[in-house]
Amino acid sequence: MTSISHIPEPLLDAARDCMLAVGIRRTTLTDIARRAGVSRMTVYRKVDDVDTLLLAVVTREFSALVLAAEAAARELPTARERLVATAARVIARLPAEPLFRRVVDVDPELFLPYVTERFGSTQRIAQGHVRRLLHEGLVDGSVAGCDPESRAWTVVVALTAFALSRPLLERAMGEAVVEEEVRQMLDRWLSPATPERRPRR
Repeated sequence: MTSISHIPEPLLDAARDCMLAVGIRRTTLTDIARRAGVSRMTVYRKVDDVDTLLLAVVTREFSALVLAAEAAARELPTARERLVATAARVIARLPAEPLFRRVVDVDPELFLPYVTERFGSTQRIAQGHVRRLLHEGLVDGSVAGCDPESRAWTVVVALTAFALSRPLLERAMGEAVVEEEVRQMLDRWLSPATPERRPRR
């Protein structure tokens, strides 16, 4: 697979513009080359095929969103708090991202395989961030004992459902309530048991 770092930013930008204009399924390598002002052969020298380029765009956009959310939570004292704040911020902002919104409007069926069949590149990116924060939480004592690899995937699946269902949840509960529910779910789930939180027998 072609590394994103080896794809020129103008080419990624042109692909993003095409995706926003006509959706993912209808974006072609010819359209991207034309918008970027280069030949098709120039594009082929940078990427293997159009799918590789489109995936690179999605990965770039999602990575930037996650990194911005992590940066905003950087000063929080525990890894669990940083994880909860980062996740809540991503879930709050993802539905408003133009590329995500365009897929929802034009190609919503593209999401189905990533909740029923396989993990996508953005979910793998998210799992890596969650896994790292879980490791940090185990070290600082803010996260209950767990296998970080398995728990990270479980968190990603839960958050994927929240992200895809957020518009529905907002209509039912309101935007602020949805974000608070995400925070409460993760915080209570990941917190070590304390006397006051330990379930009664």
